[in-house]
Amino acid sequence: MPPATITDTQGIIAIAAAAVAVAALLGCIALSISVRRLRGAQRMVLGEHDRQDVVAHAAGMQEAFEALREYLDEAAARLDGRLAGVEAALRGTISHRALVRYDAYNELSGQQSMSIALLDDEQSGIVLSCIHHRDQARVYGKQVRGGRGELELSPEEAEAVRLALAAGQNPAGDEQGA
Repeated sequence: MPPATITDTQGIIAIAAAAVAVAALLGCIALSISVRRLRGAQRMVLGEHDRQDVVAHAAGMQEAFEALREYLDEAAARLDGRLAGVEAALRGTISHRALVRYDAYNELSGQQSMSIALLDDEQSGIVLSCIHHRDQARVYGKQVRGGRGELELSPEEAEAVRLALAAGQNPAGDEQGA
């Protein structure tokens, strides 16, 4: 048999096979580099010591997020309950107040008498009046429910209640009337 040459059929097939082998070798090198980069990226996410794959890691992360969400939902429910209790307690605290000074006896001694209203969010509380005269001072207290005195309020006491409730709507601070 004569020796094979590059130009006959066997030589052409050998060259084509070598070209396919070189292309396959280059493809394997490219895939190896790609897999190495992918493993490096997985090590960044999973860490060096973890032998689980990305899918198992993602499933673990999903379970951890669901457990965290359940814990946060429970904590939020507990906080809502506590907040409701605090809000109920705060409704009974003094949140509206006003002071009215006046001269009870028109003695030109200055505005030594005063009425102070101390009310909660339900417009209930007390009005204290201190009436000062030259030789004596008297203190009166009246209960207020729903913005109205259980006993008849003097004009100054009614003004103190009105200012206290108005100050609650306009939180600019305490007001002083005449």
